[in-house]
Amino acid sequence: MNLKTSPAKPLTADVVLIGAGIMSATLGVLLKELDPSLTLAVYERLDEVAAESSDAWNNAGTGHSAFCELNYTPQRPDGSVDISKADKIAEQFELSKQLWASLVEESKLPDPHYFIHSIPHMSFVWGEANVEYLRRRYEAMLGSPLFAGMEFSTDPAEIARWIPLVMDGRDPSQPVAATRMAIGTDVNFGALTRALFDNLRQQPDVSFELGQEIEDIRRKEGGLWRVKIRDLATGKSRKVYTRFVFIGAGGGSLTLLEKSGIPEASGFGGFPVSGQWLKCLNPDVIARHDAKVYGKAAVGSPPMSVPHLDTRQINGRQELLFGPYAGFSTKFLKKGSYTDLFRSIELGNIRPLLYAGARNIPLTKYLIGQVLQTPEQRIAALREYYPEARPQDWQLETAGQRVQVIKKDKKQGGVLEFGTEVVTAADGSIAALLGASPGASTAVSIMLDLVQRCFPEHAASPAWQATFHRLVPSFGQSLADNAALTQQVRAHSAEVLGLENVAVG
Repeated sequence: MNLKTSPAKPLTADVVLIGAGIMSATLGVLLKELDPSLTLAVYERLDEVAAESSDAWNNAGTGHSAFCELNYTPQRPDGSVDISKADKIAEQFELSKQLWASLVEESKLPDPHYFIHSIPHMSFVWGEANVEYLRRRYEAMLGSPLFAGMEFSTDPAEIARWIPLVMDGRDPSQPVAATRMAIGTDVNFGALTRALFDNLRQQPDVSFELGQEIEDIRRKEGGLWRVKIRDLATGKSRKVYTRFVFIGAGGGSLTLLEKSGIPEASGFGGFPVSGQWLKCLNPDVIARHDAKVYGKAAVGSPPMSVPHLDTRQINGRQELLFGPYAGFSTKFLKKGSYTDLFRSIELGNIRPLLYAGARNIPLTKYLIGQVLQTPEQRIAALREYYPEARPQDWQLETAGQRVQVIKKDKKQGGVLEFGTEVVTAADGSIAALLGASPGASTAVSIMLDLVQRCFPEHAASPAWQATFHRLVPSFGQSLADNAALTQQVRAHSAEVLGLENVAVG
């Protein structure tokens, strides 16, 4: 797509970004780095930045690098463990750290401790079968340079030194195992998103408006997109024109994509999943845990529901959360409408929705069970990870809302996808991001791919290639296949961002 053709109608901006979350912030920063002359307009429905999925309380804050998330390393029928997805996700997060480090070095992001901290990432399991699985997973992951430095233990005393809360009061006869990666991170994606937008707003030719509802998106003659926007404060509507639209509105992206009318949007549906946390109120308990401890998800549960006992750094304070407990709501956004799900249903996606629903009965039963959980049942789930947990030390908090992607499938009619999906028009003039986890952690990788798909000629130019490599030094290279490069970029990012690093040699 050409970003600088002469339009038939008055142009409001070269690029319109819908939604003020981590995805739009990342894309906006990349585009302005690639071409500082571009004009950008950002529109957000709420009256604050990063208030939905990017907010620190609405996501796990895990720098998703597959160090501890067992759902990224499935066991094959022969007992071996497939780490291909883990390799991909770990590499994607390394790209994110490289971009953030470059922006910090160029004083375009603040002190990195504002948004990122080191925290060990751990997997913890119990029971002989699970212990054996974790051992095989550990052995498989040692073959990849992305997991160099991983520790494994079945010694209760050693695990107790790592995570005392998890081991105190546990049956000593119970087989347990844990892996530990000291170079794990905790990321406040809300703080990071705000910092990225602060950088954007200081640049010329960038407009930024909150409290703006997108009413319609239509392609007009001459190739421009007309975006109809209503100011929620005044109730007045207006139309803006642009060459390129990015829909990064979280759970609201599906409905807006459908409004665009592009054929590539046909057949997509959404399945909303809500979440809740137990938040620790006892400072003494919070101080005794220093790790992100992930376990195995219940059968039929979505990836965002993998249980974890999670140390966080939020707004300068250490916090401790457990969860998330999944739930169901017809809202597509935490601050959305209960009619969101019904308004997303149209002729083109009814069949995929019905087929995907029929094939995911266990998930439906799981979500119903989660919704009906009593406080006692939630504490019982917590005690599987923290045996001595006391109910009075914990408070239930509402977490974010996610919309899992449902897409048409020739063989199955419709399938439920866990992860993210980028939908683009054939000419690259509009793109939308659908889906959920690992989302924020892989925003840089997703946006790098999007830029190359939507602006292929520009992306292939020497100038843009040079910028890609300046911002992300390993751009275009595989880290999983190159131990030396992995160590090099990881060491540099760790130094700049003030993070732990594991020397391998």
